[in-house]
Amino acid sequence: MSDVAGRDPEAVSRFVERFAAQLVEAGLARMPARVFAALLASDSGALTSAELSQQLQVSPAGVSGAVRYLSQVHMLSREREPGSRRERYRVHSDQWYQALTNREAIIKRWEDALREGVASLGAETPAGHRLAETLAFFEFIEKDVAEMMERWQVRRTELFGDR
Repeated sequence: MSDVAGRDPEAVSRFVERFAAQLVEAGLARMPARVFAALLASDSGALTSAELSQQLQVSPAGVSGAVRYLSQVHMLSREREPGSRRERYRVHSDQWYQALTNREAIIKRWEDALREGVASLGAETPAGHRLAETLAFFEFIEKDVAEMMERWQVRRTELFGDR
């Protein structure tokens, strides 16, 4: 594979599998974890379905399901090769920032649902109390995550400049 030219393909493969295993331990499904790790380890940050299938030694159908999931959770983007119908799948240097930013919107929706649940179940019931505590937790982390993301933008610029 041209993307690993000048590097030991076995070392790249070991990294991909090791990092994918860590992602699986954190809750990501195995195939999306392997695809994401392979993209992250590629110099270009972008590979086609065929390249991913070849590198990971899996079927194109396995890659297809994985990229669909990763795209839905904003961990990769799809792009067309100029003059071709083939798609490339890309990770960006700020993919973690984007993924967390998108999670923030999900947390806000959860908070709305939890508020409604507390009102419906009654704050004094055991279930209402449990929902209120969950809501308070999400409100707490939402504030800290927003502040942390702002600090990260400053730190990223310090480390890597404006890219």
